[in-house]
Amino acid sequence: MNEAMAIEPFDLLTLPVPAQRSVAADAPARLKQMAAKGVLPGVRPEVILAVLALLTHDADAAIQAESASTLAALPAPLMTGALSATLHPWVIDCVCLAYRHDRDVLVRLLGQRDIAAETVEMLARTGGEWVSELVAINEDRLLKNPVIIAALYMNKATRMSTADRVVELAARNGVTVSGIPAWREVVIALKDELISEATAEALPEDELFYEQSAIAEELASASGEEVFEESEPGQEAVKERFKPLLARLQEMSVSQRVRRAMLGSKEERMLLVREQNKVVASAAARSPLMQEGDIAMVARNRNISDEVLRIIATSPIWLKSYQVKKCLVENSKTPVAISAALITQLREADLRKLATDKNVASAVQMAAKRHLQRRDH
Repeated sequence: MNEAMAIEPFDLLTLPVPAQRSVAADAPARLKQMAAKGVLPGVRPEVILAVLALLTHDADAAIQAESASTLAALPAPLMTGALSATLHPWVIDCVCLAYRHDRDVLVRLLGQRDIAAETVEMLARTGGEWVSELVAINEDRLLKNPVIIAALYMNKATRMSTADRVVELAARNGVTVSGIPAWREVVIALKDELISEATAEALPEDELFYEQSAIAEELASASGEEVFEESEPGQEAVKERFKPLLARLQEMSVSQRVRRAMLGSKEERMLLVREQNKVVASAAARSPLMQEGDIAMVARNRNISDEVLRIIATSPIWLKSYQVKKCLVENSKTPVAISAALITQLREADLRKLATDKNVASAVQMAAKRHLQRRDH
């Protein structure tokens, strides 16, 4: 079962009496073993499916394994008969997990009237390209359950064109998708772009996105190598080995770069957070893949836009980091109001350095001196 979500439990009393006996905690071992093999004479296909789903959660590990094996290899006629009936949401969830690589079965399961939104969200979050395409078909379900739209968008396997299409659908219908961290930027990026209709085959924009993923993975640095190097005092340039990555990013549309900024590699995020396009840079700053060390590096960089610095400075998560707060205050690009508010949270030794640091704004220097004077008194 999809443990992360709360799906209505299955009521054993809804099963025929013979099936109830097969799954009862005190059922004879032989009876339960036969049920785990799918041997339930005179029982309808959908009941066999429910029994097997229940036994995959049995207390006996051997019964769990046997029933899971049986469930994953049910004869086609039995599965067809079971899927023709109305299944319980809990059973659907279990069967989706077992058959998430079987297109024909998933098509039938997604068409089940009582399938839980949580189950569809799981498929959207973990499925491959073709699974995402199936999930994206039901627009009414997407609008009623924005969490599914978020799962599709944040799944790297989802086509770029499909991600754009479901975002545009939500925006057009006034639905806010809070599960996408940079929702505002994602919507803005689509305003001037043509939204493609669903197609059987991936579009060129989809192939570009996938190719970029492959390049990014190839260039990903396990050692944590920096993307930029100092070209001259106060100036930075992209290292030679990362220039192909930057070149491909520059070929992309704004919406493509926004999605790469959130889902791409560390190297891509560090390139895109410096973008002159504030929508793209802001999306990179909001990426759920950003780590504390990356954010600290961005916060101290004087080539970063003040908008990105504001995003970092208003994030409850990043403001838990002393290093991030210190970097923000020391950065002359950080808006003075933000720096002044953070000064009160710095250690005395750092305040004394700030009070004499000519590289910070004079207002920040004065604020540091005033706070030191208050502490001294």
